[in-house]
Amino acid sequence: MAKFTSSSIVFLLLLVLLTIEMSSMAVEGKIKICENPSSKFKGLCMSDLDCKKHCTSEGFTDGECKGFRLRCFCKKPC
Repeated sequence: MAKFTSSSIVFLLLLVLLTIEMSSMAVEGKIKICENPSSKFKGLCMSDLDCKKHCTSEGFTDGECKGFRLRCFCKKPC
């Protein structure tokens, strides 16, 4: 079995720490998106573009038709 020198152990520890740091940076970079049903949209939601228009008038940044009941859901960063 090969012997590890102190420099190779330090190198492996630095490599592990760097990997952990990079993975935590990836998680922090994601923005959580909040969704709420539109209060102004009436009827079945058949067009994401129409839904988005209603949502932007309600102060949201985006909108999407979702679900079995085809409802308009508004989205914005939390």
